[in-house]
Amino acid sequence: MASRTVSKDIITLRGSAAIVSEYFGYAANSILYNRGVYPEESFKKVKKYGLTMLLTEDTGVKTFVSNLTAQLAEWLETGKLQRVVLVIMSKASGEVLERWNFSIETDSEVVQKGVSREKSDKEIMREIQAIMRQIASSITYLPCLEEPCVFDVLAYTDTDVAVPFTWIESDPKLIANPQMVKLHSFDTKIHKVDTLVSYKNDDEWDDS
Repeated sequence: MASRTVSKDIITLRGSAAIVSEYFGYAANSILYNRGVYPEESFKKVKKYGLTMLLTEDTGVKTFVSNLTAQLAEWLETGKLQRVVLVIMSKASGEVLERWNFSIETDSEVVQKGVSREKSDKEIMREIQAIMRQIASSITYLPCLEEPCVFDVLAYTDTDVAVPFTWIESDPKLIANPQMVKLHSFDTKIHKVDTLVSYKNDDEWDDS
């Protein structure tokens, strides 16, 4: 008698944390490339999410992003991470020009009871793919960054989280009266991530 095996895509807390932290690493690389924070020739092409993605070959940035995603995964596994913000600033003045805001909602039942959820890996990949396409086309909806820039990353956690020695308390690095663009979101059924970019609005009316 013929039989077949039907498999389900089970998502665990650790697996979801790995997906989200890896997403942030690739998103950060894509933002740094597409916004011209680092030169084009310092990136290499790789295949990920069914797309051609760009990863930095700058040793300092690679180490920073690697350490960052490892720490984010740890916080995600404990349900303590609320938001991550990648900030792009003027190298000369320190003025904040863009804030890429990644808000995270965590299924508290999964954290507290250790249960798992079900969602297709392909469906999650398609959702992430849509966001990566939006980041790649950011030059069409964001103003050009005309000056050399640097970046920083802010993490918003629950107040009972011990701050690692490699992190420091920071101001929120806000932009006054920003323009905002909401990107697609993705959901592992354990972590839901909403992405929003806000940027400095230079298109103010001149009454003179």
